[in-house]
Amino acid sequence: MELRHLRYFVAVAEELSFTRAAERLHIGQPPLSHQIQLLEAEIGAQLLERSKRWVRLTEAGKLFLEDARRVLALSEQAIQTARRAARGEAGELRVGFTFSTPLTPLFAAIINRYRQRYPGVQLTLQEMSTIGQIEALAARELDLGLVRPPELSLPESVEMTVLRRDPLVMVLPVAHPLAKKKSITISDLKGEPLVMYPESAGTGIHPQINRLCREAGFKPTIAMEAGEASTIIGLVAAGCGVSVLPSPFDTIRMSDVCYRPMADAEATTVLYLAKRKDAVSPLVAAFVAVATEAATATA
Repeated sequence: MELRHLRYFVAVAEELSFTRAAERLHIGQPPLSHQIQLLEAEIGAQLLERSKRWVRLTEAGKLFLEDARRVLALSEQAIQTARRAARGEAGELRVGFTFSTPLTPLFAAIINRYRQRYPGVQLTLQEMSTIGQIEALAARELDLGLVRPPELSLPESVEMTVLRRDPLVMVLPVAHPLAKKKSITISDLKGEPLVMYPESAGTGIHPQINRLCREAGFKPTIAMEAGEASTIIGLVAAGCGVSVLPSPFDTIRMSDVCYRPMADAEATTVLYLAKRKDAVSPLVAAFVAVATEAATATA
């Protein structure tokens, strides 16, 4: 049985005339009658009663008509769903983001714009470290990632596009002597107790700070480690040390903490859009286009 057989039967059942049904279907009446006979033979039940002057549905035909209409409607729905998916308008898209990303205006701009433009897509967002996202992309557990510089070699399968650049800021207790300086550099961290993400957190900021300090000729003094930026900032407020974070975190306000920009040219971080090189689905392409458009608009 093919879908066309169901369409033929529905046309005859609705028109109650082989002549009118044949005209509606743009086929000849004899082929239509033959196809209905084949359908009845396959089903093993008479669906239509015929005479030279009328056509009537049997009881089996009435029940079959209901199911035939349902099957045809589902087939049309399947076709439309597939076409929408081919245009990037349906399906699921899995996007990762780093801990600082939601604090940037760009994140809200991208997500709001994408949801408005593609309301039929199930957008699954997951907060993950940069390293975690890159591993998930390579393992095909994520489709896209909003990441910071990983400070390591990328898998061959992953590529990144720059969306925006953010300066690094020093997080200080308000009474700290460095808070009074007009210009702060990486060298000012020498000897200062640092509150940082642990290396195991997989963030890009940990290896970046280590590298910048090493290039400035000293090894950073790690006083405490914490896995959440809000905890790091709270520990700075409590006098446990100072920290360095991407500037979007300066939206987290505490009365005993201040943020100061760093003068070093290398004291910046980048927000990248990461994806697999072989990710060519319309869903991914549509999100990349929206993200690039939003990044240009908010630059």
